[in-house]
Amino acid sequence: MNSEKRRRLEAAGWQSVTVDEFLGLTPQESALIEMRLSLSRHLKKLRTKQQLTQQALAKKIKSSQSRVAKMESGDPSSSLDLIINTLLEIGATPQEIGEVISSPSHSF
Repeated sequence: MNSEKRRRLEAAGWQSVTVDEFLGLTPQESALIEMRLSLSRHLKKLRTKQQLTQQALAKKIKSSQSRVAKMESGDPSSSLDLIINTLLEIGATPQEIGEVISSPSHSF
């Protein structure tokens, strides 16, 4: 948001806060969400790089296409175990997964 717009909104009584502040997230909750989203984006990147459809990946991991879609979208119903196991199944290394988790990414 540009500074002029922020100034006008604050003059009208609005507050400018971060997403974390708005949702009342602790730093730990925010970090966990960011890690989940980073892993999810990496899963989609690897899948498309290998020219696998969601259906083909689902078959490979003995799951459903909708579960793959949920993993790639960062849906909280997909466990981190499942996402990491899927990444390993399609060739990601533990070191690569560690780098994905530790590299903050803000491209939503």
